Amino acid sequence: MTASVTDRIPLDPLRPSRWSAPLGWASLVLVGATVGLGLALPRSKEQAEYSRLIAIHPPAAWASYFGVGLAAACSVLYLVRRNPTFDRANAASAEVAAVFTAITLATGSIWGRPTWGVWWQWDPRLTTEALLMAFLLGAVALRRALAPGRGRAVISAVFSLTTLGLLPIVHFSVTWWRSLHQVGTLAAPAPAENADGSFIFAMLLGFVAFTLVSVWLVLWRSRLEALEEGAEDELLAVALVDRRAEATGVRS
Repeated sequence: MTASVTDRIPLDPLRPSRWSAPLGWASLVLVGATVGLGLALPRSKEQAEYSRLIAIHPPAAWASYFGVGLAAACSVLYLVRRNPTFDRANAASAEVAAVFTAITLATGSIWGRPTWGVWWQWDPRLTTEALLMAFLLGAVALRRALAPGRGRAVISAVFSLTTLGLLPIVHFSVTWWRSLHQVGTLAAPAPAENADGSFIFAMLLGFVAFTLVSVWLVLWRSRLEALEEGAEDELLAVALVDRRAEATGVRS
């Protein structure tokens, strides 16, 4: 009896069956609480309703950073151990980071419209964030363009490590150049002077919620990547059998 593609995937620490249910429920509850708390925040005098985006925008930026860092860590582990599990996790982390980077740019644009008067400004923070998005999309496209195997895994790992080098530029662009973007609230010497406690709490809850969502997405995307690889191997094996049958004049 032939084993299915799922059965042939070896057990590994990233297999989502161990962690997906509790992690998924915790993520759902915390994201719901973050959104609810964000909507309940009071209007600010300077930014009105838009100030409530503090519950989503900074956590989305953090999740983007987290995804890039996780992809780089998995890349190092793959280069050291040559375990395909870490290659899949690297690919999954890059995709998840791209999603949260897109959310960061979208919410930042919505927040910036009433504050700056335009949807987009070639500000150092926005420009470097867009550059990070381009690198992440490039990593995804590059992986899809290459044939599966060790060569693709090594190239993907090197690309992820290169992308990691953008994070300091993105993060410190506000202080290195004259940026319209405000300095991070939590990075200020006295965060309570920049935002009320309810705003800070909503933002911190968002950090936790989006981190759990990122881990949950990486686990499942890694699993899907393994299934795709197994399906490709199975299709290749079937194609080889058919070609051999044609060569010998025997049809299966």
